[in-house]
Amino acid sequence: MAHGAPHSPTPPPHPDLSLARDCEHCLGWGTIVTHDGDHELCGTCQSGPDDDPPADTAVRVVRRSPRS
Repeated sequence: MAHGAPHSPTPPPHPDLSLARDCEHCLGWGTIVTHDGDHELCGTCQSGPDDDPPADTAVRVVRRSPRS
């Protein structure tokens, strides 16, 4: 029986697919899956000057403190 992907507390990053179109590293997806199963932007095609991801692909993570 097939199972879906586990739910993640953070959404996957949003790559710029126009940059990823001809990338051989991520095969045009713009993201890669790490050994831990996390999605990250492809370092080959999604990095801008100074190795920063493009501004429109930044993912904001909000951490909340546990309630007492």
